[in-house]
Amino acid sequence: MSEISVPAAGWRDYLEMTKPRVVLLMLLCAAVGMFLAVPGMVPIDALVFGLLGICLVAGSAAAVNHIADAEIDARMARTQSRPVATGKVGTLQGLAFAAVTGISGMLVLYFLVNPLTAWLNLASWVGYGLIYTLYLKRATPQNIVIGGLFGAAPPLFGWTAVSNSVEPGALLLVLIIFAWTPPHFWALALDRKEEYARVDVPMLPVTHGERYTRWHILFYTLILVVITLMPYAIGMSGLLYLVGAAALGAGFIYWAVALLRERNPRAPMATFRYSILYLGLLFVALLVDHYVVVGSHGGVALSLGAL
Repeated sequence: MSEISVPAAGWRDYLEMTKPRVVLLMLLCAAVGMFLAVPGMVPIDALVFGLLGICLVAGSAAAVNHIADAEIDARMARTQSRPVATGKVGTLQGLAFAAVTGISGMLVLYFLVNPLTAWLNLASWVGYGLIYTLYLKRATPQNIVIGGLFGAAPPLFGWTAVSNSVEPGALLLVLIIFAWTPPHFWALALDRKEEYARVDVPMLPVTHGERYTRWHILFYTLILVVITLMPYAIGMSGLLYLVGAAALGAGFIYWAVALLRERNPRAPMATFRYSILYLGLLFVALLVDHYVVVGSHGGVALSLGAL
């Protein structure tokens, strides 16, 4: 029998290995962290080189995830067309790509931004690319909760790229993403429960059932909404952000309740998609609020002095 030929990998395959949509959301959060760290404009070198380095290191960790999960990915409908799972990118090729992008990102951050940001990115790379991917994902249904800390750090990276220090405001932004991660991924896990069970990945719906997972999505969503009000409570953000966070949080609670009622079979994926939109818009609200002043008579103006 003739062997089935696999098309040679192209640049799009390597780009897919970096999980570009995930990285773009990370870069948005990192950029907001940069702008919130200063009252005025972010220095252009910190902005450009910071985002470039963060992008490269994050893409490297994602590539390692593709390589480590290739066997699982090949057995799941959502991931079976990934380059490593299909054989278009070999293991050694993938490892070389991950090494080049990761080392390049670290060099950019260390020499063109600051060592603190470089070391924090390395810690996140180890956490996601190795600890989560190789161990936590297969070891415990709390994989997303524990591993979520590694993916919650982009705002901290952005903040330290500008300030060269770890400050409470940056840690609060990390806490927001940390609380967002479980309901975001568990909604997807509800929709893909059978696939996760088939490949022996202990996602919460597989180990504890769908009802238990739906309740936990609601609990974490409520916790998330409370945390997102904290920037206003501590004076880090103003009224514009508060209104945006409250409105976006109400939408997330709506979908969490819809999941719990189990009347809409499309609710899991709708919740998953909304959670992505939610996080992006929440951080945009933080950014807009940072540079817009609401006057005592309800007027809105750009804070030109800050810029």
